[in-house]
Order: sequence, then structure tokens, then C-alpha cells
Amino acid sequence: MLRIGVDVGGTNTDAALLRGTEVLATVKSSTTADVTSGVGAAIRAVLEAAGEQAAAVDGVMIGTTHFLNAAVEGRHLEKVGTLRLCGAATRSLPPMIDWPERLRAIVDGGAALVGGGVNYDGSEIAPLDAGAIRAACRGWRDRGVGSVAICSVFALVDPRMENEAAAIVAEEMPDAAISLSHRVGRTGLLPRENATILNASLHRLGRETVDAFRAAFAALGLRCPLYLTQNDGTLMTADFAERYPVFTMASGPTNSMRGAAFLTGLTDAAVIDIGGTTTDVGMLVGGFPRTRSEGATIGGVLTNFRVPDVYSFGLGGGSIVRPGDGLAIGPDSVGFRLPEKALCFGGDTLTATDIAVAAGLVDLGDRGRLAQVSPELARAALAQMKASIETVLDRMKPSADPIPAILVGGGSVLVEGLLEGTSASLKPDHFGSANAIGAAIAQVSGEVDSVVSLEGTSREKALEGVVAEARARAVEAGADEASITLAEVEETPLAYLPGNAIRIAAKVIGELRA
Repeated sequence: MLRIGVDVGGTNTDAALLRGTEVLATVKSSTTADVTSGVGAAIRAVLEAAGEQAAAVDGVMIGTTHFLNAAVEGRHLEKVGTLRLCGAATRSLPPMIDWPERLRAIVDGGAALVGGGVNYDGSEIAPLDAGAIRAACRGWRDRGVGSVAICSVFALVDPRMENEAAAIVAEEMPDAAISLSHRVGRTGLLPRENATILNASLHRLGRETVDAFRAAFAALGLRCPLYLTQNDGTLMTADFAERYPVFTMASGPTNSMRGAAFLTGLTDAAVIDIGGTTTDVGMLVGGFPRTRSEGATIGGVLTNFRVPDVYSFGLGGGSIVRPGDGLAIGPDSVGFRLPEKALCFGGDTLTATDIAVAAGLVDLGDRGRLAQVSPELARAALAQMKASIETVLDRMKPSADPIPAILVGGGSVLVEGLLEGTSASLKPDHFGSANAIGAAIAQVSGEVDSVVSLEGTSREKALEGVVAEARARAVEAGADEASITLAEVEETPLAYLPGNAIRIAAKVIGELRA
């Protein structure tokens, strides 16, 4: 099977072509302002490098920070009408109460708190108020709101009210994009609602981005399926990604970590991904990124979908270097303008890449343009960059014991020698394109997080139901049903609730459907 993996970063777009487990070619090019033209150029270049034809490719897997950047910067977001099914409950904490004011002003299209919702045991808080839902829809329609986020109290116990509300909204607003909280977030009303609102605000951008990718594919002569990578390092079909763009938010660091595991064969290690703008430090556990239990904060908005436990800071090949008594490196970066701004390329800005070139760590541009970079400055800058990585690594390690570290990303040339606190500091072949390789080898997952009552049923039957739903979601995302296996399951008794309640979270993984 011939696969192309692409990872779009803030500075570089990487592409890798694999046949099975063999890496045929990798390329690195500058990210373009419109994203898709850079993706097309990278795919064309990697096919040329390997001498392969576009028609022979069986699948393209893309990881992108496009949706994350939109949420963080508040660009290209839609107004969202928020529908909470809650009856008299939860009204003291209205939707978006914990959002930053800047982002709330962009996204908030008005909220309606209406009759509905269930208790932890599935009993009704209040009947679904169809009349109030229709009235809210008329108001949103009159104001030009095009997306609706629906969140029911304890929707993860019983999602039927959300589905019924969605049917009513679809009748009143046929062109609206609808996001349902039980398909987006995990246990916890406000973070789940926040994630659903974010997803709804990205619907239009999701459609436009996927359509642009498809147009680029057609121009290249690619006739294979398109997939996007998710936060957990697995894949989803392009159609699925249009509906759930929020699931791509942390795909970049995850791709790099999966690629690092693939290139080294290590399943438990620290991964240090140094790009053009940032450095991401995370931990591999069993070949997959260690996840954060508290969920992600996106643009100041607390959500509860699972993301890798990664510490990111402003150090990369494009980081701006300011010499002097208080030598400063980053956190600002020239980003994808590195080829025109760095001194070694004829620009006017001293960057971390210039330091690496001056020190002889990498051969790029014209070293003769770096006369102002003294050996002392180069040594001091390299030592400062290495020390900053070691500090973060020490924070992320599970213990003080030395562990292997894998350095990936084009900016890894900034680090020389063994990092303190590691048993080995590895730079595998193709380290600069580990992110694209991670995208190319990705599998497909399905995940469900639910609260169930064991009154009237057994633990085994409850677990079986949750796993069955996770399998169905994996198939929807593009998995071959016969290949799906249970990857992890988490059971938490909820002693503070009556009725023998238990929280069950299950994740399954399968191979791509042919």
C-alpha cells in the first residue's frame, strides 16, 4: 500500500511517501499562507523524489494546525447558537461563562436554555421543550447564525434528547451545521459544551479546507481517499473531519511522536520535536503519546477531549536571536518566512538556524553571510537552547531516572550531544519528517466516554455496550471493522452518586478500510 503523509506546521510542510513500512522519500517545504497550495507542492515534490505516479497512491493522510490556529487567533470562526437541554438545572452557569471575552465576542450567537436533559441514571430532568427550541432557532435564523451546538445534561448517559433536538433544529434551520456534545466531549458539562461550541464554530472552515484539499488532489491527479489525523494520532475520513474539525487540534505533536516510535522502534521514550516555530516535548507510552487527563485549553477555552500531554514553548529554527548581555532566543519566530528572513539566506534577521549554520551543525544557505556570529555567540546560544530543552524534559519525565530521548523535526539540528537526564539522545533517519511519517502510518480509532448505572444490568453488559459504540464510531471514521481491537478501557466507580453508577471510557483502534 502506497501512502503519503503530510504534516502542515507553522513554518514547514513535510511530506513522506511510504510503501508499507518502507520510507521511499521525504521532503520539506515552506508552509504557504493559504495552506493548501503548500500541501499540493509538498505532495508533488515527494512523488517526484520517489519516482512514483499520483495514480498509484492508495491514500493521503494530512495533519494540520489550520483549525487550531483559527481557534487561537479567532479567525474564520462562525457565530454559534448554543442550545442547552437542562430544565431548571445548571442555569447558574450559562454557556461560554468561562470563555475569554475576545473569543466569546466572535463566537457567541446567543444561548437558549430549554426544557430537557437527564439525570445520571437516565431519568428525565424535564421533558424536551420543542416549542422553545423552535423559537430559539427562529431567533438565530433571523440573526444569520449558521451553526448550532446542542448540549444536554448527562448526554453521555442518554443522547436521545440531543438527537431529537437536532432533528427539530434541522427542520427550522435546514442549512445550519449542528454539533452534538455526546459526539465531541467527555464527562463534564461545561468543558463538553465548550468543545461542542468550538467544533460548531469551525464547521464552515472545515468544509472549505477539506474542499480545498480535494481540489488540490484533483489537480495533482490523485484519485485516492483523503484522511486527516486526529489528536490521538489516528485517522478520520475527510467527510468525518468536515463534521468534527475540533478533533484535529493537537494532531501535529501526536504525528511526530508516532513517527518517532516508528523510526526508532522504541515504545517508551521522551520525544522532542523541534520545528521552525516551537519545540514540543512529550512522552511515548506503549508506542502512543501519553495523554492529558484534564483535557485541552484551546485559545483560553477549557475543553475535555483527550489530547497528548505535550509541553510547547517558543524555540525553533526560525526563532529570532537577540545578542547582547541578556542573550534572548525567541519566543517570536520568522516562521515560514525563514528562507527570506534568515541571514544565511540573505535576509536581515538573526535566527536560531543562523546559529546552527555558523557552528557547523548544518549546511544551509551561505555561511559567509554570518561573519557577525562569533564562535562565542554561537556556543552561548546553543548552550542556552539546549538548557531550555533539558529544563522542560526534566519537568515532563515520569521520574528522575535517565530515559531515551528521540529528537525529531527539522530544528533538531540545534541540539548536539547527549541531553542531561537521558540515557540516549537519538536522531533517527528521516528525523526531519517524523511528523509526516507519523501521519502516513496512522490507524483509525473510536472512543466513547459514558456514565452508566449498574442497577438492572451487569458490569459486563454495560462495558459491552460502551465498547460496541466505540467500534461503531471507528467504522464511521474509516476503520476496517474486522481489524478493530480494544486499545484501552477505563472504569471509575462514582461513589458520590446513588444507584451504583460507573464511568466507562473505551477506545478501539483498527486499520484503514481498503
